[in-house]
Amino acid sequence: MEFAAEKKILTTEQYLELERKAEFKSELINGEMYAMAGVTRKHNRIALNVASFLNNFLQDKPCRIYFADLRVQVSKTGMFTYPDLVITCGNEIMADKRQDTLLNPKCILEILSDSTEKYDRGEKFSHYQNLESLAEYILISQNQTKAESFLRQDDNKWLYQKVEGLENELSIQSINSKIKMEEIYKNTQDLEENSNQS
Repeated sequence: MEFAAEKKILTTEQYLELERKAEFKSELINGEMYAMAGVTRKHNRIALNVASFLNNFLQDKPCRIYFADLRVQVSKTGMFTYPDLVITCGNEIMADKRQDTLLNPKCILEILSDSTEKYDRGEKFSHYQNLESLAEYILISQNQTKAESFLRQDDNKWLYQKVEGLENELSIQSINSKIKMEEIYKNTQDLEENSNQS
């Protein structure tokens, strides 16, 4: 008779100790560590396009944008994750003196991939909704020219908006910005055929 291996449930402290020494990034979900998958060139290009635009837009504003290496902690659920892009505004609250784990993102943007889309739309968003500071959650498709935003309302419900087509603009309402879809997908057309490769 075979027995399933017992799952190792980690505390926050155990996870952070392991993660800060690790060569590769892992998320913590419900006490379990999950190695993060690599990204495609198209995923990387889209993230870079958006980050570059927003970095310029936010230059003279009390907000900052961070790329995928900034860890975010959802204190209420114990999740630790690395969003593709994170925007902060005002005072940034960090988990400890190491200054590598953010507690109060204003806006989170995820670039969807086939392997993570269901999770990004479902369980991950469910965790993110416990971040009181989070005003907006944005999903950007790799496979279509499509972006979707969820804007937190006063009653804690989320207003959904969808934008499709290169001729339109994505409104990032939490920071009063608009980015053209053609800017998001700039220099990605030649990556279509290779979108399943890193």
